[in-house]
Amino acid sequence: MTLDTLITLEIIRNAFGWCAIINFVILVFWFLMMTMARGFVYSIHSKLFRISQKRFDAIHYQGMMYFKVLVFMFNVVPYLALRIVG
Repeated sequence: MTLDTLITLEIIRNAFGWCAIINFVILVFWFLMMTMARGFVYSIHSKLFRISQKRFDAIHYQGMMYFKVLVFMFNVVPYLALRIVG
């Protein structure tokens, strides 16, 4: 491998690592908003959409689950693969 290739792999690996960290911070913020300020968030959403509290909870729970899976698939796994390879 040339020096240019190693620098490029390192930059890409670092980018995946930082993307994973930023996405996990977003996920933690989302979780905190849903646990500590659920009523406030629900009041905003219920003004925009006619939605029950039960459905609101289910939508956010599923959203957090899908978000977490996508962060692992598109940020954490490529980061780990590049750590193993390079």
